[in-house]
Amino acid sequence: MYGVRDPFRRAQLAIAALFCFLGFQYATWASRLPALRTRLDLSEAELGLLLMACGVGAAVSFPLVAVLMKRLGSRRLAIVSAVCLSLLLLALSAVPDYPVAVAVVFCDGIAVGALNVAMNAQGAALEVVHQRTAMARLHATFSAGSLFAALLASGVNLVTTDLAAHFGVAAVLLLLLVGLTRSGLLTEAEQVPAGAPAEERSPAPEKGRRKLSVPSRVTVWMGCAMVFGTVTEGAMNDWSALYLKDVVDAASELAPMGIAMVSVMMVLARVFADGWRSRWGDGRVVRVGSVVAGAGLALALLAGGVVPTLIGFACVGLGVAAVTPCIYVAAAAQGTDALALVAAMGTTGLLAGPAVIGFIAGASSLVWGMAAVAASAILVSLCATRIRWPRPAES
Repeated sequence: MYGVRDPFRRAQLAIAALFCFLGFQYATWASRLPALRTRLDLSEAELGLLLMACGVGAAVSFPLVAVLMKRLGSRRLAIVSAVCLSLLLLALSAVPDYPVAVAVVFCDGIAVGALNVAMNAQGAALEVVHQRTAMARLHATFSAGSLFAALLASGVNLVTTDLAAHFGVAAVLLLLLVGLTRSGLLTEAEQVPAGAPAEERSPAPEKGRRKLSVPSRVTVWMGCAMVFGTVTEGAMNDWSALYLKDVVDAASELAPMGIAMVSVMMVLARVFADGWRSRWGDGRVVRVGSVVAGAGLALALLAGGVVPTLIGFACVGLGVAAVTPCIYVAAAAQGTDALALVAAMGTTGLLAGPAVIGFIAGASSLVWGMAAVAASAILVSLCATRIRWPRPAES
């Protein structure tokens, strides 16, 4: 970020790098779930519990994250949590048994929760300070990170199946990305608009305890939409490779391409999503997109086969691409409490939701688990009808 002079572009690139980081880290170990399952000799239920540990870690992290946000600020919290996630990836490659794996993944969930709140706070501040839409493109880089992770996994598999080698290369790349990112992130002083009063530009430390407010009905609906949307997105990352391998009987080299297909479509859609928001409004984009995702996946499950499955996965990527960016913007318009709550529910849905899909698959089959994903996408559209959507600025 050192050669970029424009303040908006410099901060946008740095924050985008955080989104890319999180997508890459998460998809790196998610794409190797088949290898982890084989190495630790796990059943589908045990694999679901492993994923649940990540969601539980994210869920319990938010009281801690709230304190850290006040003490460190979003910039320093983002850097600290990113370094922790890089090291946890190395730890996951060396776990000796299942209990240790659960503990490592639990800690990973805590760090993911911290980074998710910090980077979305940075993104919301960027839009407020510069009065320009950017959130959809920022989220596009999360999908790009997932895509890069899937391609790296496929490439490494051609050379070696060793998890330590794969995760070691990934950790080095992540740490390099952190080093490039830190100089461009918004400081606490920069997160206040230039025209704000002087007392807002140099806020005094908070004294006393702040009372927790009861979330409004609109905030609850936004949280529900975020949960169902992130369940859909997270399940595709965690279960698409196993679905292709175990249900569709795709070759091992093709299994990571499920994540790649979803990620490609999400990247493309999010690049253009800010323009769609300006033209059609956030509400319509979310409602139509989630129906496309649910219906496309449902038809793919009925059709079967590698090609229909990949097309269905593409529909999911296209349909859910704008869901989380639009909901984050709507939550930010309701205030910081609403944004924090929605971010918490989103991270929990992203990490805990796929575990629920694992339990459904263990009790019946992975086909029914993916059918639950399709139903989750449809529920996003229903929740979106109860949300007051703000009119976004020009992209």
